[in-house]
Amino acid sequence: MKTLAIDIETYSGKDIRESGVYAYADSPDFEILLIGYQLADGPVRVLDLTEWILADDGPSRWEELIELDPDFTAALLSRGVIKTAYNANFERTCLAKYFGVPMPPEEWRCTMVLAATLGLPGNLAGVGAALDLGEDETKASIGKRLIDYFCKPCKPTKTNGGRTRNYPSHDPDKWKLFIEYNRQDVVAETAIREKLSSYPVPQTEQELWSMDQHINDRGILLDMDFADKIICYDGEYQTRLKAEAREITGLANPNSPAQLRPWLADHGCEIPNLRKETVATALSAENLNPEVRRMLEIRQLSAKTSVKKYQAMEQAVCGDGRLRGILQFYGANRTGRWAGRIVQVHNLPQNKLPDIDLARDFAAAGDFDTLEMLFPGIPFVFSQLIRTAFVAPSGCQFIVSDFSAIEARVIAWLAGEEWRLEVFRTHGKIYEASASQMFHVPIDQIKKGSKLRQQGKIAELALGYQGHVGAIKSMDKDGSIPEEEIPMLVENWRRANPHIVKFWKNAEAAAKTSIRERRRVRLKHGLEYSYRDGILFMQLPSGRKIAYYNARIEDTGKESITYSGVDQKSKKWGRLETYGGKLVENIVQATARDCLAVAMLRVTEAGYRIVMHVHDEIICEVPLSDQTAERRITEIMGQSIPWAPDLPLKGDTYCTPYYKKD
Repeated sequence: MKTLAIDIETYSGKDIRESGVYAYADSPDFEILLIGYQLADGPVRVLDLTEWILADDGPSRWEELIELDPDFTAALLSRGVIKTAYNANFERTCLAKYFGVPMPPEEWRCTMVLAATLGLPGNLAGVGAALDLGEDETKASIGKRLIDYFCKPCKPTKTNGGRTRNYPSHDPDKWKLFIEYNRQDVVAETAIREKLSSYPVPQTEQELWSMDQHINDRGILLDMDFADKIICYDGEYQTRLKAEAREITGLANPNSPAQLRPWLADHGCEIPNLRKETVATALSAENLNPEVRRMLEIRQLSAKTSVKKYQAMEQAVCGDGRLRGILQFYGANRTGRWAGRIVQVHNLPQNKLPDIDLARDFAAAGDFDTLEMLFPGIPFVFSQLIRTAFVAPSGCQFIVSDFSAIEARVIAWLAGEEWRLEVFRTHGKIYEASASQMFHVPIDQIKKGSKLRQQGKIAELALGYQGHVGAIKSMDKDGSIPEEEIPMLVENWRRANPHIVKFWKNAEAAAKTSIRERRRVRLKHGLEYSYRDGILFMQLPSGRKIAYYNARIEDTGKESITYSGVDQKSKKWGRLETYGGKLVENIVQATARDCLAVAMLRVTEAGYRIVMHVHDEIICEVPLSDQTAERRITEIMGQSIPWAPDLPLKGDTYCTPYYKKD
């Protein structure tokens, strides 16, 4: 089948990093400047659209583009031609918006997804460098400068005559360079695709990407009146706090640590810094000077970034009130899980407000005086209400369904930890059951809120992937477990879960054997390591593979598996180290992702409109008249999966007019 490789350069008054591609292309001043393309093995051509006076509406622009290059337009619309691009969502969305023609994702292939399936970096230059294709930082730097010059508004100055945008005529030499840059991006994308052609994206993943694109195209409705009221009131509230802080302290800028810390020390509160944890500790002290206490409370309230996500919504909402492009397919490229973008829905605050519906009613009505009176700590309240800005349209409701304890279920199934599987086949109370196994106490004596249940919960969340003392401390944020008891807790959990402990060891041993001997090594449930062209692959029960690029065994003080990847902290490409527990974490999270993928496809095939999904939870927009949707979606979430027939799954489902945690 023929391919059409495409790379475009665009202009918009919107900042794409803040708005995402959908709002970026929705901007009234959005334009496509250049279209670089290569049809099959033909030459790379660049269409300079700035040389043409294009119509203001999409259909007319499309007619003019047909006259400009009929071969390109025919290929672009042909179902028999596969369109390819690096981050195809950008090209697909921009072309559809600008020319008013449909760009079905089923006809597109994304080279960025292809690279991600092999554990390669997420940007074009990074992939080119990792594959040694001649991509370097100099080209990327030049490209950034050209994009900054031609694709974004410029600051008006006396030198540039007060203009707010740079056109090709303002620097013809730069424009020629930009055209060549566009051409080379097509060349680079094609080179990457050809280099990785031995490892095509599986058809099942391609179908899933198409579904993902439809979900992102659909978007989710925002209550922007609600969000705008909160943003506006927060500005007034913060101004009030600053005035109160100046009145208490007499400082010109009480928000400055350099000014505030000496003032606190002069008033009997000497602290090393003003970090959140330090301020919280200082506030717990008895006999604190009332002015100091209030100042520390103001510091806490001012530091809470409660409206950033509302502001992100404001930047990214499209003209029809819907937010799009908030989910990145294969964003967590090791496991293939989705990542959040723009509003970052994967790290929304949990709902801990006692009566969130009442709080939302007051905020939506703009009655913030009553809200403050009933719910102290306005920044905290605003952060709790973020989820509720996502709303169902008139005549519809959200049906939210979440896989219950999916990772705990998956690791039990993969490891063959039978007592845990029995828990999930029956009552599902894994925290209580875990505490019962660890401390040999009957499960009916372990109640919610008890010390044993809390320890069971922390152990469950911290220790499944070979975590130790540090993992418990990190999970136990309140310090509820005495430090001297932590090693015993770790030992008790491991003793209670011998098959999971064995799974860590087996996964690491199998991976090392595969790397050393360049052969396949099988584990249970279809898990299989293989090694090819320097890449360590782990085949999952679904048949999908996760990859460790340029994997080898090195002496790091011990015999360790290392590979090339993007460090999660530095975000830079380099050598990473892994071990049994981490390998198991990747396997479990990737398998849980595949379970969600199956459920999403089934829900979509059943005719339901998924508008968002968060971790292991899907949110569907359903007409109020559909009285069977909640039951049917719950049934779908609990259905067995062909490649994991004995994995016990359960969906927790509820209806709501706006998104929240039930």
